[in-house]
Amino acid sequence: QVQLVESGGGLVQAGGSLRLSCAASGRTFSSYAMGWFRQAPGKEREFASAISRSGGRIYYAYADSVKGRFTISRDNAKNTVYLQMNSLKPEDTAVYYCAATDALGSSWSRPGDRYKYDYWGQGTQVTVSS
Repeated sequence: QVQLVESGGGLVQAGGSLRLSCAASGRTFSSYAMGWFRQAPGKEREFASAISRSGGRIYYAYADSVKGRFTISRDNAKNTVYLQMNSLKPEDTAVYYCAATDALGSSWSRPGDRYKYDYWGQGTQVTVSS
């Protein structure tokens, strides 16, 4: 069982930056691939970014809409995954969710598939004003 708690959301002007954090419980954090998803009002939850589990080569994935602006990273010593968000746009406004899965191995197949993720945090609101 993994419990996830997000933090770092808030209100920021367009062009600004925020860093989201997701703290995970448990001693096997490094064995989970981690993802960030987001959900705007009235829209489906969509993939933002993912990072593979530790051990061997590390894989990254980004949605086209955030590529070049967002950076995902993890600190296994702190059981935490981060999402650095730069050059924020009003369309980035959403609730951001952290998720964990042990179903993504070295094949790194479809990391943006939300149904592969077993554990979810409660979300943190990000609002970007124009």
